[in-house]
Amino acid sequence: MQSKIWLSSPHMGGSERKYVNEAFDTNWVAPLGPNVNGLEQDIAEFLKGNHGDIVHVAALSAGTAAIHLGLILLDVKPGDEVICQSMTFSASANPIAYQGATPVFVDSEKDTWNMSPEMLDLAIKDRIAKGKKPKAIIPVHLYGMPAKMKEITAIAQQYEIPILEDAAESLGSHIHGKFCGTFGEIAALSFNGNKIITTSGGGALVAKNAADAEKARFLSTQARDTASHYQHSHIGYNYRMSNICAGIGRGQMEVLTERVQQRRANYNWYTNVLSDTAGIEFLKEPEGYYSNRWLTTVLVKHPSKTREDLRIALEAENIEARPLWKPMHRQPIFKDAPFYGDGTSEKLFNNGLCLPSGSNLTQEEKSRVLEQIKKVLQ
Repeated sequence: MQSKIWLSSPHMGGSERKYVNEAFDTNWVAPLGPNVNGLEQDIAEFLKGNHGDIVHVAALSAGTAAIHLGLILLDVKPGDEVICQSMTFSASANPIAYQGATPVFVDSEKDTWNMSPEMLDLAIKDRIAKGKKPKAIIPVHLYGMPAKMKEITAIAQQYEIPILEDAAESLGSHIHGKFCGTFGEIAALSFNGNKIITTSGGGALVAKNAADAEKARFLSTQARDTASHYQHSHIGYNYRMSNICAGIGRGQMEVLTERVQQRRANYNWYTNVLSDTAGIEFLKEPEGYYSNRWLTTVLVKHPSKTREDLRIALEAENIEARPLWKPMHRQPIFKDAPFYGDGTSEKLFNNGLCLPSGSNLTQEEKSRVLEQIKKVLQ
């Protein structure tokens, strides 16, 4: 059996060990510490970019924690409704259930595979007509491709509904220079092991308002009141990032731009070498959009071969590839949730596949992937 080719494996840059060693040398191995503060500053400075967006960051244990705290900050309570993109990982929707609220799922559109503005507007109108104005909107930037945030933001402003932006897969992506993670009132980032950069496990909440970020830090450290004894006036959570993990993140932030370039180079390579292969389609960037290409994704539209034929052939050669996210409205746990759509996300799921996309893929590994794709589709 040949060596495993992973879909997206961690890729260290070299400086991570320096920050982690500093944590050990100074005995900052408990939660919080200089690396946590430093990572929050690094992320905020990166997201500022050339667009000049001022954001405030709370480093947390997971991107899921960021979405959960974001819903709390937006005052989502039991019985409320929250609009969520259907085609996404379950972590986008699960925190809605944590709050005792109901997810209202909205379908994708074909240009970016993300939340359809048309279906979003339809969903809001219908929920309001039914006496339930949604408390928040959660669009997702799938696989690093920015959602149609100009249109989504306009709709959100029209109905005065805040946006909680799921930017877990899109750090480094932007629209006309404005980074994903800076469009919503609150945003969530993920640093899971398979993301474009990692802290081993972890995430961050990004807020336009400094008070929101400060409250997220308070809630994520068990909501301990300012007192000499342990006193609590709010329900709290153990969601803060550790100083060790933040040290890894600081080293990763130093190579983030390089990692984006490497992922985009993977996408460009795939599109070039498969340009003459019938039955395979790639997701292109709309004008002004810049995707970090976290994962290179394809649609298999072959007369006799399916997405599963290709995935199984790759798996047989010890190559990891995965179907696109199964839409949330098709998940057993959310089968009774409201859904507004035209079938776009289901078609994408049925035909879509994520190809190996790690920034540390070797040319030999890419050639192995290409050999199997051509064997199946030609």
